[in-house]
Amino acid sequence: MSADEYADLVAVGGNVLTFDARDGRASALAVRAGRLVAVGTDEEALAHAGPGTRVLSLAGRTVLPGINDSHLHAAWLGAVWPDTLISEHGLSAHQGLLLTDEESRRAAILRAGRICASLGITSYTEPGLGPGEDDGETGCFSQAVLDTYARLAEEGELRARVTALRLFGTLDGPSTLEDVAAGLNAPLPRSDPAWLNVAGLKIFADGIPPMGSAWTCHPYTAGGHGSLLVAGADDAGREHNLRTMIRLAHRAGLQVGVHATGDRSIDAFVDTVAELEQGAAGRHYVIHGDLVNPAQIARMGLLGMGLTTQPVIAVATADWVAGALGPEVAGAAWPLQELLASGVTFTLSSDGPVTTPDWRAQVAAACALLGERAPRPRLMGRLLRCYTTAPAVQDGAEAWKGSLEAGKVADFCVLERDPLEVAPADLPEVAVDATVTGGRIVHLREGVALD
Repeated sequence: MSADEYADLVAVGGNVLTFDARDGRASALAVRAGRLVAVGTDEEALAHAGPGTRVLSLAGRTVLPGINDSHLHAAWLGAVWPDTLISEHGLSAHQGLLLTDEESRRAAILRAGRICASLGITSYTEPGLGPGEDDGETGCFSQAVLDTYARLAEEGELRARVTALRLFGTLDGPSTLEDVAAGLNAPLPRSDPAWLNVAGLKIFADGIPPMGSAWTCHPYTAGGHGSLLVAGADDAGREHNLRTMIRLAHRAGLQVGVHATGDRSIDAFVDTVAELEQGAAGRHYVIHGDLVNPAQIARMGLLGMGLTTQPVIAVATADWVAGALGPEVAGAAWPLQELLASGVTFTLSSDGPVTTPDWRAQVAAACALLGERAPRPRLMGRLLRCYTTAPAVQDGAEAWKGSLEAGKVADFCVLERDPLEVAPADLPEVAVDATVTGGRIVHLREGVALD
């Protein structure tokens, strides 16, 4: 083996959960030029070591594929952390302009990168950046933020891989067919898609059930059914414009993420995808999907669609949904069991800083929604796939990330204990000892020595 064929990094003596097709386990891995060259026994990994190889001793720690948060407002997170909109202290509001110039934008994104690295997050989706928010009240979602991301990616400063969706309307507000149609022709920032992939666009179809702004077949206790946020003269006009936006983006080869919490909004989205050319989704997906029903889930699975949801939000707002729509509707909301058993590309995410970006808290909340309190290794493994392999599919990147296999990127996190063996409520206490992105150690917990 020549010098340039030696591994840059070898980690041995661990419990490596590969999350490959066979749900394999290994004890070691070897990395060269940012890619995994071996995942197997200590001996197999050490066979790639040479004079300049850094050898890490995992000492029984557990290695997972890097966490991929499929819905994380990272620039906003970096600007307000440690505050979150929803926390154990109730609700807080972030008012005023937070990111006003290039320096503040860079600082927020880099700070978010450090936060993500400390949590084992090696990839995330920024769900909505663009000119629709150029005059937004926070500055956290503008086209300027996307441009700053591109500069940081070019400089090699990002600690996590970023998928971005563009936004041509206002955050949590209206958009027009004219603005979306014009925006689809706007030039994209140049970037290496392995680090910044501008995959498509986000559309806000509706609001949220507690505010009475989700578009639903169910009547609200205060009256009405909500409505679409998309501009239009009436319900029919708004739905026509929403469906046209989706069709235009699909024809342009773009992914569409639709913020849709009401079942009627979800129906409009799924019906549109069913009619698209080629009869299948371009990895289009529902964002939140609070009131998605079993029939919609079945159709989405057949169409190759995805859905990303946030368990901490579900737990925190369940009583509010019951107050807005009644206990029967609230009891059927967030059907995690059906989603886990479906063919839908189902991902868990944080919506940080709406809630904590800590995936451990989100997985624990998912278990609470499912009524699971004791250690359930198979279920825990399935939920962890919703934070690793499934988001890679949503990103169209499953060929090169999401699992630990030779040839894929060396994105992984090192946990002090095996998450498959702990009670869900205890998962948030399992420390992230190290995070590696592209073969580079981007986080090492204070007091932890692996060399």
